Amino acid sequence: MTVTATRIPMLTDNYSWLLRESDTGKVAIVDPAAAEPALAAVEAAGGRLDYIFLTHHHGDHIDGVPALVARYHPVVVGHAADSHRLPKLDIAVREGDLVDFGTTKLRVIAVPGHTLGHIAYYIADGGILLSGDTLFSLGCGRLFEGTAEDMFTSLQKFAALPGKTLLCCGHEYTQSNAKFALAVDPDNAALHARAAAVNALRAAGQATVPVTLASERECNPFLRSADAASLGRLRAAKDVF
Repeated sequence: MTVTATRIPMLTDNYSWLLRESDTGKVAIVDPAAAEPALAAVEAAGGRLDYIFLTHHHGDHIDGVPALVARYHPVVVGHAADSHRLPKLDIAVREGDLVDFGTTKLRVIAVPGHTLGHIAYYIADGGILLSGDTLFSLGCGRLFEGTAEDMFTSLQKFAALPGKTLLCCGHEYTQSNAKFALAVDPDNAALHARAAAVNALRAAGQATVPVTLASERECNPFLRSADAASLGRLRAAKDVF
């Protein structure tokens, strides 16, 4: 495993992710929501920042970018289709593109739904999925710009990845997501076990992610949706839950 991902808590419930590539020592940060915790994390990691990877344009995923660029001059990567509402991009990517990160590569996956220009990054060497606000543990993002069909297609791309892949998402929403998941899937034994584990982690002040995609395929009602219509009904119910 040459790439590792470390959580950086930001704001009230955001996670940015610090990536390190062991062969070359390259460092990246994904979705820096705020300047101070992002700068502190980079300094604690050795004061080097080679890349910033952005999943979408919302302020709670990009507001720390200017301070990081001013201090470290990293390469900023984001979706070409959203270049007009992202910080200035050095590399504008599209579905299927591979971005070099040391001796490994990040594969770009277009995942519209939460926003139309949302992308995720998959690192096969390390088994890491950086899903932004498309897929959360036991949940998925609100459909601010895309449709249920968009989100269903996006989640199916994630479901096809290896089960051991670690989901590194953009928010600590798991405990509240579990309450809804149990309400709509009350007979799911794996979900009950996951919810109990989540409650214990949160009671101890610990994070609930990363989590494997295998676990999410067993427990996440959105990832388990049979079709776009089912997902749309679930998302509409979750919005008012």
